[in-house]
Amino acid sequence: MKILANDGISKSGIDNLTENGFEIITTNVAQEQLINFINENNIVGLLVRSATTARKDLIDSCPSLKLIGRGGVGMDNIDVEYAKSKGIHVINTPAASSASVAELVFAHLYGGVRFLFDSNRNMPLEGEANFKGLKKAYAEGIELRGKTLGIIGFGRIGQEVAKIALGIGMNVIATDKFLDKVTIEISISTGQSIKAEIIIQPFDKLITNSDFISLHVPAQQEYVIDSNVISKMKKGAGIINAARGGVIDEVALVKALDDGHLSFAGLDTFENEPKPEVKLLMHEKISLTPHIGAATLEAQNRIGEELATQISKLLK
Repeated sequence: MKILANDGISKSGIDNLTENGFEIITTNVAQEQLINFINENNIVGLLVRSATTARKDLIDSCPSLKLIGRGGVGMDNIDVEYAKSKGIHVINTPAASSASVAELVFAHLYGGVRFLFDSNRNMPLEGEANFKGLKKAYAEGIELRGKTLGIIGFGRIGQEVAKIALGIGMNVIATDKFLDKVTIEISISTGQSIKAEIIIQPFDKLITNSDFISLHVPAQQEYVIDSNVISKMKKGAGIINAARGGVIDEVALVKALDDGHLSFAGLDTFENEPKPEVKLLMHEKISLTPHIGAATLEAQNRIGEELATQISKLLK
């Protein structure tokens, strides 16, 4: 049976599937050619990340498909319920990349409060001629310890973010439409663990009381953070989006950064991927990454292995 990993899969995942009798194809097929490729090669399983979509037209046009897998959490690039109605298995790997995304959130947070994103742009240009000037410009950073982190969406990734925040001495508040309270367990290298209970707060309370906000929600029909919400945030707050593009009104975000209401933003996802707006890319108060939240070697290995285990169970 042939599996097309159109957006790639780790070697450990390939090895696992091969050992179980599957033929793995890792050719990256353009979206407009995907239907023909699947039919010509009698593909039974299509694996995607965020780049490839599996919509109704593909599902209807590819009778050989028995499974569609998403290497990651969100499945907004797959017509999940429609695929299931056609008898196609739809799987994802919700736990595999949580730690990697959470660590990226803190890369943006630490970079934000110490101006690293801007310093790394200007040091190569001015570091030799204007060292003292740059030192003065970046000398008013702040610590994360003791500050309040608001987490919007308290699923697996949000909880991993909370663990890091608590570990470095931050206060954590969270909001989630589907939870009342969550007990999280923080494991340390000695083998010991600490439990902490997080009470879910109303959205408005989180917005007004957070020094920093991190978003961990699926794709939305409307903005979660718009100009009205931003106006209620603390002056000087920072915001991180390592969730999905389109959950923040980017026009309102830029305005709030320009007028000083927000101090910085960290963006891993964008409304117009893969062509983010130039105003975002060039903004001196925005820390930027190209949708790499799950892109660590460890996460990709876990994703590949988890996909392989599910595929073998479902198709053999």
